[in-house]
Amino acid sequence: MLINTSNLSALFTGFKTAFTTGFGAAAPAYKQIAMVVPSGTREEQYGWLGQFPKMREWLGPRVIENLAAHGFTIKNRDFEQSIAVPRNDIQDDRFSIFGPMFTEMGRSAAELPDELIFGLLGNGFTGACYDGQFFFDTDHPVKAADGTDTSVSNTQGGAGEAWFLLDTSRAIKPLIYQERMPLNHLVSKDKETDDNVFLNKEYIYGSDGRCNVGYGLWQLAYASKQPLTAENYEAARAAMQSQLGDAGRPLGIKPDTLVCGPNNEGAVMRLLNNGSRIVLAGADDTPVAVQNEWANTAKPLVTQWLLAA
Repeated sequence: MLINTSNLSALFTGFKTAFTTGFGAAAPAYKQIAMVVPSGTREEQYGWLGQFPKMREWLGPRVIENLAAHGFTIKNRDFEQSIAVPRNDIQDDRFSIFGPMFTEMGRSAAELPDELIFGLLGNGFTGACYDGQFFFDTDHPVKAADGTDTSVSNTQGGAGEAWFLLDTSRAIKPLIYQERMPLNHLVSKDKETDDNVFLNKEYIYGSDGRCNVGYGLWQLAYASKQPLTAENYEAARAAMQSQLGDAGRPLGIKPDTLVCGPNNEGAVMRLLNNGSRIVLAGADDTPVAVQNEWANTAKPLVTQWLLAA
């Protein structure tokens, strides 16, 4: 290829098309469990997370609920990916071999929110949320109906691979994806006067963006490291739906999504998709097929990004 401005512009258009194709081909799942918040500055404050909205009977003057000032802040982070294409490969008409690389760059950009969100979920046993406790903890502070402090747990314990039961039915979700600058663009440094071209005979292309993730309402998430069985699933649902907010108010929790890693895929599919399940009955523990009462009670979400936690 003759190296000139017109041909380099056409080449960049082709690379951008490949990048956009890869970005669109990805199927990220983070929006299923995370509240997407547009950011207009370097950080955003979420002090209002301390207040769980609830209607009350209007008797006398309105009762104004002050948004709890927990000082919970999510600072945006910078992300990038870049590759260098040798000028000689362009001159020798070998540029087509780079198309798949740009497609994968687009896919990688689209998958970053999943990597961040599900990694955050998996690290919830050691990551702090708005109340200062670990996101999954045994002693979240809650005010009882009589005004005394009580402790509430949103974890089942255990020592195995974690799985997570979530309520994603609300506008506020268990996790937060904060976006400052989208990740869906490609930029170039391909002018003959650019240092990378002049000194190294390389055209550089890259994508970047600004975003971050954080914990939302811990009440909407429940974690377990127990085996993923019908009994443990039932106990997790009961514990989650029994949670009370400040002043002893029911929260109306509706567990609707079960998130797990690849090693629990078989267990979650049998639990939530099969119309029947096998139990051991009688003195000799004979396997018997019974109706699976938990079929379709939650949506299974299996993701390898939990392995990044």
